[in-house]
Order: sequence, then C-alpha cells, then structure tokens
Amino acid sequence: KGKDMAGLKPHERTGLGICRTYQNIKLFKSASVIDNVTVAMPYQIRAGLKQLLIKIPFRPTGEERELRKRSEEILRFVGLYEKRDHISSALPFGEQRRLEIARALATNPSLLLLDEPCAGMNQAEKAPMIELIRKIRDRKITVIVIEHDIGMIAEICGTVTVLNFGVVIAHDSPESIQKNPLVIEAYLGREELAYG
Repeated sequence: KGKDMAGLKPHERTGLGICRTYQNIKLFKSASVIDNVTVAMPYQIRAGLKQLLIKIPFRPTGEERELRKRSEEILRFVGLYEKRDHISSALPFGEQRRLEIARALATNPSLLLLDEPCAGMNQAEKAPMIELIRKIRDRKITVIVIEHDIGMIAEICGTVTVLNFGVVIAHDSPESIQKNPLVIEAYLGREELAYG
C-alpha cells in the first residue's frame, strides 16, 4: 500500500494490517482458547487497563461483550468454537496451530504471513489447515505461506516463488514449479534430476 515498513515495530506493522504466525507455536498456554484470541484485539479496547483491573465483581462492559462476540465468531470460522473455554495447551497440535491463526485473524489483517503452518502435522491434520487457508483467502485476505511441502502449496497457492539461498530461482504456477529443473535440482539434487 505504498508504506515503508523499515524501522517499524511489530505492533505498528500489525496496526497497518500485517500479521504473522510462527513455525513454533507461541500461544499463551495457560490461558483459555477464547482469551488467546481476545488478547490479540488490543487496538479495539478503549477502556484503560486500570479500569479493567479494578472491577470487582467482574461485570463485562458492552465493549468487552463485543470483543468476546468477535472472538467467538473467529473461533467458529477456524473450527474451535466448541473448545473456546478449554486451556490452549490441552488442544491437540493441529488445533493449536489453528488457534494461532485465529489469534492472527483477530488483528483484522489484510496481509497474513504463515510460517510453515503444517510443520509437524500428519496428513489428517493437514487437511483442515489447508481448508482453513483457502477460507481465509476467500475472505480476500492476502496470504503468504512459507512452506516446504510442495503438495500442500499446490493445493492452496495460485503463484509460487522459490528461493534457494535467498535468491529467487522460480516464480510461476504450482504446476510449472513442480517441473522446473532449477527447483528440482535445488531441492532434490542433480542426481535426482538425471534419473527423473
């Protein structure tokens, strides 16, 4: 959108509509699923922290109810609504990954960066993640995925850029990428190319 990102802090980038997830899951493990999502909405909270801390007994304000409602909508979208009150560390690995994406979606991004969202997953766990990424894309959110599983990439991406030691060696459709000799050599080796 024509803005220079150099020197911006992470929260400033998030405020501009860019959010990312990490290859290693970074949840608040002792917090509930819904709290992990709600905490990502700091720009939406107008009430001061002091006001939130001194309320005894706790009675949610209209704003707090609205934040919970938005969090519940996001959890429905990622398929975790039924587990909203579970402790996040009790979720299976694949659901923890989806929760991390839910938290990223809570920042209302226009650009979502996913760092190996299927890392460590078996085929059964990958299917819901692939479907979720498609649903996010269908919401007109630009998704950039860093992933080494070319089969997974071929299912969700329209364009693939391949880097080898930081240099772009191919930029094309998934079908063309899979046949590209430079890509095959970089990822499988010259010997595999000779016998392929």
